Amino acid sequence: MADMRGLATLPPIRGRVQRDAALAPSTWFRVGGPAEWLVRPADVDDLLLLLRDLPESVPLTIIGAASNLIIRDGGVRGVVVRLGGKAFGGIAIDGDGIVAGAAALDAVVAEHAAAGGLAGLEFLSGIPGAIGGAVAMNAGAYGAEVKDVLDWAEVATPAGLVRMAAAEFAFAYRMAALPARGVVVRARFHARPDDAGAIAARMAEIRTAREATQPVRARTGGSTFKNPPGAKAWALVDAAGCRGLMRGGAQVSEKHTNFLLNLGGATAADIEGLGEEVRARVLATSGVALEWEIKRIGEVAP
Repeated sequence: MADMRGLATLPPIRGRVQRDAALAPSTWFRVGGPAEWLVRPADVDDLLLLLRDLPESVPLTIIGAASNLIIRDGGVRGVVVRLGGKAFGGIAIDGDGIVAGAAALDAVVAEHAAAGGLAGLEFLSGIPGAIGGAVAMNAGAYGAEVKDVLDWAEVATPAGLVRMAAAEFAFAYRMAALPARGVVVRARFHARPDDAGAIAARMAEIRTAREATQPVRARTGGSTFKNPPGAKAWALVDAAGCRGLMRGGAQVSEKHTNFLLNLGGATAADIEGLGEEVRARVLATSGVALEWEIKRIGEVAP
């Protein structure tokens, strides 16, 4: 593990600090090893203090709702930061838009917008995860992406808190450029007035479509691979004969082939290994090298 002696020099963190903290129970896949140190900052000031004084030699990892994440079985070295609570989960209507904390769930933000008669954020109701991660990866679904609706986001950095306009993130497909060791803490999204009932109906359509086509009640991690230009990842996986493919306790979903499942006894190695086998089969059959959309972090177990 990394040398953590530098932590002894930090000012007291008001939030919760745990050593060798289990991460698997809080991830959608329910797999993975512990965090060497898990820090839950009390508020933005607490987070800024941590970022300012954490030695650069200490690895830093940020996790949100852990819906699009594989934590490897050997755990995560250094400091893992997880934002939560009222300090990071607030949601408020702001004129023709909505301001949400990084820990606010995407679907809940969509519901608040709908209740306020604000349209354009319905797509968030179909994205598992929280706002911080949505901004950091330019999350998207149902024909829209974060870059289409973001006005600005506040990012905590070792040098302080900065407010970045949407253009400064240099958004690309499932990508955003953040400052080094930057952590999204709050964001504003623009919307447009509309009838609350019409907005709710569109959200209901998204929810129905998602439940009909995706394994939403399984231990899964959202879309596994990015869609290649001009193609759909699920179709390439299906054409490669991977529907229902298994490795250990992991399986390619038979309902939607761009989802991997933990059937109950999978390890992170099972899930990641299955994903790599799918990539190899797709490459062999179509010549397309699928890119992971799910983020994989941590150490492989010995």
